[in-house]
Amino acid sequence: MKIIGVIPARYASTRLPAKPLVMIAGQMLVERVWRAARLAESLDEVWIATDDERIAAPARAFGATVAMTPPECPSGTDRIAAAIEGREADIVVNIQGDEPLMSASNIDACVRALANDPAAAVSTPMVALVCENDYRAPHVVKVVCDSSGYALYFSRAPIPDMSRMPAAERAAAAAAPLAMKHLGLYVYRRTALEAFVKMPPSRYETAEKLEQLRFIEAGCRIRMVQVEHDSIGVDTPEDVAAVEKKLAEMTRTV
Repeated sequence: MKIIGVIPARYASTRLPAKPLVMIAGQMLVERVWRAARLAESLDEVWIATDDERIAAPARAFGATVAMTPPECPSGTDRIAAAIEGREADIVVNIQGDEPLMSASNIDACVRALANDPAAAVSTPMVALVCENDYRAPHVVKVVCDSSGYALYFSRAPIPDMSRMPAAERAAAAAAPLAMKHLGLYVYRRTALEAFVKMPPSRYETAEKLEQLRFIEAGCRIRMVQVEHDSIGVDTPEDVAAVEKKLAEMTRTV
């Protein structure tokens, strides 16, 4: 079984221009993501998928394998599907190019979970949500699961709605959180990925702007994997500062 990690990298970004090339603690964002992903023991290879030579050239310079993809790819998932076309891969890991703090252990845990669950089409990580502000923030994606650990729904809204819970029950829930934050990492069976990019966007995907809902609406099972290591996505200059602060804290604790 061949397992490939692919980092989709698009030059254009409305909130943070040339985002993959933004410097974070002295290293380009795309390089930092690539180097972190290469620590995952489950991955046979890690590629960078882009349509822009301004990303491809520096990526090759720091040693990455680059898959050039069509400029018209509408999403990172479509770019990954284009990158693996005609190449050997049984399981494909979507390592989002704006997640420099995504832990290699998160990748390995999700790969193991999918490999050990023939009923699942996709696996993806989640962490316990303990911050009230994050629970209510629309930029933090929440997920609820069934009793077997498969995703029921993803939302930017605060789910589950705990506003009607008695105070004592809410206190108990704080010890065993009901609210879970979804992290931006996906492990696909190749067949599931190839089927996904042929489907039109679904109703709830369009409403929530969350493409993973397309799998759920199509009846595909998403195995949720609870992990310990949170991550910070980079979309704004403020996010860059937050990541640099976190990296400095991690360095001090080593």
